Formats: sequence, C-alpha cells, structure tokens
Amino acid sequence: MHAGSGLRDRLTEGHGHRSPFSFSFPFPLRYRSLAIDSALALGYAGAALLLGREQPPPGWEPLDGLGAVLTVLVGLVLLARRIAPVAAFATSSALWVVFIACGYWPVVNSMPPLLGLYTVAATRTLRTSVACAAVVTGTWVYAGLANAENSSMPTVLAQAVLFPAVVFVVGRGSGRLAERNRQFAELTFQLRRQQEENARQALTEERVRIARELHDVVAHHMSVISLQAGMASYVFPTDPEASRQALDTIAGTSREALEEMRRMLFLLRVGQEDQPEGRADPDGSEALEPGGGAYAPAPGLDLLDRLLDRVRGAGVQVTMEVVGSPARLPQGMALCVYRVIQEALTNVLKHAGPTSAAVTIRYESRTVVVTVTDEGSADEGSAAERSGAFQPKTAITAGHGLIGMRERAKIYGGSVTAGPRTPGGFEVRLVLPAPATGDRPDGRPAPGSGDARSR
Repeated sequence: MHAGSGLRDRLTEGHGHRSPFSFSFPFPLRYRSLAIDSALALGYAGAALLLGREQPPPGWEPLDGLGAVLTVLVGLVLLARRIAPVAAFATSSALWVVFIACGYWPVVNSMPPLLGLYTVAATRTLRTSVACAAVVTGTWVYAGLANAENSSMPTVLAQAVLFPAVVFVVGRGSGRLAERNRQFAELTFQLRRQQEENARQALTEERVRIARELHDVVAHHMSVISLQAGMASYVFPTDPEASRQALDTIAGTSREALEEMRRMLFLLRVGQEDQPEGRADPDGSEALEPGGGAYAPAPGLDLLDRLLDRVRGAGVQVTMEVVGSPARLPQGMALCVYRVIQEALTNVLKHAGPTSAAVTIRYESRTVVVTVTDEGSADEGSAAERSGAFQPKTAITAGHGLIGMRERAKIYGGSVTAGPRTPGGFEVRLVLPAPATGDRPDGRPAPGSGDARSR
C-alpha cells in the first residue's frame, strides 16, 4: 500500500467522508473576471473528477470521497487567483501536497498550482515568481519520490523543471505585455486629453483673433460715423446737401459695420443648433462666395478701394500708390495689410480730422512695405478752433490699435513702426516678408521698383 494511505485513513476517520472545510464565495455577475474564473473553476473541478474516476497508474490510489473533496477545494481556490494571486497559489499548492500525501494521482490536481504560478508570474515581482516556481518544482519531485518504485526519476526531474519553467516564462511575458498595454492605454488617454486641451486652446485663440477683428472693424466704422455725425450737425444750417451726404455715409458705414459684426458674431457661435433657420450651410459653396452672409470672405486688398472711398467721404483726401509688380498675397497676409491700412486711416480720422493722407504699397524683391502717412492738422485745427468749427477728437490715447497691428505683423514675420514725421503729421510703416515666387501672377519675382500706380 502507498505510504500516504495512513494519512488518508486518519483524515477519513476524523471527519468521515465530509470535507473538513466550509467554503462560500460570492458571485457578483457584474465582474467579468470573476465570472471567467468561476467558469474555469467549475470546469476544472468537473474535468478533474472525471479524470479521477479512471484507473490511476500503479502505486496511486483511486479517487474516493476524500479525494473528490480535495479536488473540488483545489478548483475553488481558482476563484481568488486574481484577487490574491500569492495566497491562492499557496493554498492550491498546500492542498495539492495533501492530495499527494493521501496517495492520490498528482496529475489530477496539477493544473491549479500551475495556473496559480502563471498568475503570480504575470502580476508579481521576479523574486516572488521564482519562489513559487521552486515550490511547484519541489512538489513535483516530492510526488515522484512518494512513488519512487513506479516512477522514472529522470522523467520526474525533467517534468519538475520543464513544466514550471514554461509556465513561468509565459506568465512573465504576459505580465510585461499587460503592463505595456496599460501604459499604452494611459498614454493614449493622456494624448486624448492633450488633444482636447489643444483644441480648446486653439478655439480660444481663434475667438481672441475674431474679437480683435471685431474691434478693428467697429473702431473704424464708429470713427467714420462719429466724424460724419459731427460734420452733419455742424453744416446742417448752412449746407443741407453736405449734411445729407454725411448722413448717407453714416447709413452706408453703419450697414457695413452691422454686416461684419453679424458675420463675426455668427462665427463665435458653437454648434449647428445656433444656426438660424433658413441660413445656408456654412460648409457649402455659397458660404465661400463674397458677400455670402455670415461666412463671407475676410477683407483683402481688393476691398481697399471701398475703404479709401469711405475715408474720403469722411473728409480725408487719401491717395494710394502701388510700386513694383503686385504679388498675390496669402489670404492672412492680405488681411493683415488691409487691417493695418484700415487702422492707420482710422487713427487719421480720430486724431487728425479732415486732412490729406497717402497709402503706399511697395513690392520689393524680399519684402512688402506698406506706409500710411498724413499731413497732420495742427494749423488747420487751431484756425478751426478759433472759428468755432467742428473738431474731431485730437488727443491721442493708448488703445489696442497699434498693439493689434504689431501682433498681426509678427504672425507673418513682419514688423510695424509708427511715429510722428519730421515735416509734420504721422506715419505708420508695415514691413512683411515677400511671398514665394510661385505666388506671383506671372511666376516672376517682383522687382525692387516698377511702374507706380495711383488710385
């Protein structure tokens, strides 16, 4: 009889064929891993009990009631392998040793300790994993020694080393893969958050840019309206026709200001739910046409004539001269040039009043230079003040105009300088890098000088 039958008899006498353990485990279906382990434990217990019913190799006892109880207990330990890997492995290994000591065939309960070793190797440190692998190896050797007369020790030793080693290597690799996947998931989450933050920052910056656009538009139009209203009030008793022309200018300027404000404020809305009923799709082709409502193109150099006419209507005799071969400027750069000219002429209206101004756009080989100059109104202002004539605002106050011009130029690698002229008056000078050769209509670089065209 097997040497372990004495221990089995003592266990049977003390407790009959009933298990000395009482075991219960909650089964929350919401935990996927626990559901998988529960199915695995039940499947293993059923398969092990079927294997135990077969005739064991020589030297081992057939599975009886006590063996069946131990087999079920070893299987139930699998339920805790994710919650407490080391404790589950130690428990299954201890039950396996008891199972072998009772003289039962070790193969029946060999899978739970190996699966426990896999879990420990995948989730715990290298030292702990090696210790658990050594426990499996030692138990396997103990099983061979317990039935040495019917066992081949070289085969036992080979199995005792090979099986735990394979499980150990696979477990460590699985653990590294799981850790890498966790890191990738965390990195993906961080990248997604960073992208969302970048998108919010870009949206904020775009809204700030639109707000600056709105400030420039409103400042220009309101300056024209203010000047024209004052002139209309002053000349109304003596020159009704001039007063009517001023009121017409006010009406036209206010309509343009409202259109640009409506377009830019519409751009500030978020989501299609704010789109007015009956408005064309912003992504459609109609939205890209000039004058296409809320999404009409931003002003460019083609609208400078309208700007100059509006300024002339406000009482400033302004001329424009283009020197060199005109380049097709990118939309953003063209908008920058337009806004700088607009802001400079607005300052002429606000601070110089009725005077003369000149706009020069010079296309050089490497730069585009824009200058806006005015003659000033010191002498005219003093005479008008003595005669009680209408006077526009003459005190220069700090505002966002010059800052906005410099920021616009900085975006395209340019610069803006502004200051009084030596003969008198004021000058604003914008210098931008010239666009690439391919941007010119004829494909040739712009010469440093050329035909001058005046408007």
